[in-house]
Amino acid sequence: MTNKEDIIRQLPCWDGSVDPEPLGGGITNHNYTVKDNKGKYVVRFGEDIPVHHVMRFNELAASQAAYQAGVSPEVVFAENGIMVLRFIEGICFDESMVRDPENLKKIIPLIRRAHTEIPKYLRGPSLVFWVFHVIRDYAATLKKGQSRMVGEIPWLLNSAEALENAVGKVDLVFGHNDLLAANFIDDGNRVWLFDWDYAGFNSPLFDLGGLVSNSALDKSSEQWVLESYFDSPVTDELLYRYEAMKCASLLRETMWSMVSEIHSDIDFDYQKYTEENLEKFKAQLQAFQKSEILK
Repeated sequence: MTNKEDIIRQLPCWDGSVDPEPLGGGITNHNYTVKDNKGKYVVRFGEDIPVHHVMRFNELAASQAAYQAGVSPEVVFAENGIMVLRFIEGICFDESMVRDPENLKKIIPLIRRAHTEIPKYLRGPSLVFWVFHVIRDYAATLKKGQSRMVGEIPWLLNSAEALENAVGKVDLVFGHNDLLAANFIDDGNRVWLFDWDYAGFNSPLFDLGGLVSNSALDKSSEQWVLESYFDSPVTDELLYRYEAMKCASLLRETMWSMVSEIHSDIDFDYQKYTEENLEKFKAQLQAFQKSEILK
């Protein structure tokens, strides 16, 4: 029995007694499933994580707005870093499922809906998620924490500066900013999008780049994603800016893991995750730099 399970049992939102069960898979939060007399729920524990720019007031506001926008399940209770959401019975996506063209046909409209509809329901102060600021802040955190990766920071920051210049001016939407495959669930009728820890206003290019890189979509699928999202042919200028942002999304994921190595208490092999994402970033950056030479 853990202290968190005791806390869950004492929440005032249950109809009858409950027996929380740990829910695996999370690499930012501690999650549990709970059944009471009225239904099944997911309980998320999470304090603010300033080193990752995660603020729980923002996650809650985004989750509530996402429910009203028809993107995410209902938030039925929240207090002091605890959020209780209605459980969705369904299949949690993996990368191969995201790559399925039939699933992509559901995912892209869902992302566009999140981008455009959530701001209509969002209340209170909101954050901006600018990936290049996050990267610079991560670099400072890694230096302060004497990360094993400190020697990599100069070239990573130089790369980020070049990528930020390549991205240029952006349009703002309300981004999810963490489009890992596991954050999509299909209930048999539709797809839902979960976990708004990193939500904030951002360029749509970041979510699209993250979706593609996190699930290793091939070039034809990537082209379809862009054309479907923007509902028009992809220009060379848009593709160039998108490719730069895709590199940035991989760099952010890499540095997120580096920071997690020294700050997270989740039982997860962050060092392995760092190495995997660093290799992905290097390969993507090399491809982008080669495309610049060929222009």
